[in-house]
Amino acid sequence: MKSLLTILILFHTLTYAKSASERAGDILTLLIPAAALGSTLYREDTNGSISFLKAYGSTAAATQILKYTVREQRPNNSDSYTSFPSGHTSSAFSGASFIHKRYGLKYAIPAYIGAIYTGYSRVKAEKHYTRDVVAGALLGIGFTWYFVSPYKNLQVTPSVENDTYGVQFNYKW
Repeated sequence: MKSLLTILILFHTLTYAKSASERAGDILTLLIPAAALGSTLYREDTNGSISFLKAYGSTAAATQILKYTVREQRPNNSDSYTSFPSGHTSSAFSGASFIHKRYGLKYAIPAYIGAIYTGYSRVKAEKHYTRDVVAGALLGIGFTWYFVSPYKNLQVTPSVENDTYGVQFNYKW
């Protein structure tokens, strides 16, 4: 129910966006996660859908908890004390990083570009400070990388130990 309310609020803000840049960021914050979830439905990837919902739900919950715990005023000096972290950015990066972790970087590049633009639009519209956007991005990426595994059970991980650098490949049979 809370996520439905969040979606309704985001659609409501679309009508009040002051610039094309802000409006585009508002649209991308919904479009990118929708594309991520849609990709699981298209591939009939039930485990991916469940993983997405865990990651996205955790991101949204953590974002809201931090907003109402930190209570930082927005840079435009509005009466809203919900600047930290950026919910738009955490949503967009959650979707983009899901596509990356589940299906590969080559599919996620457009989503990452959209997520970066979303963060930029929030700073440009004076809704957030840069640190709010960075924190939102880290939340979205962090929860996704925790809850999501690669689609084909192949995982490629950078490896750094002492003076040795490499790449580790793991495949689940």
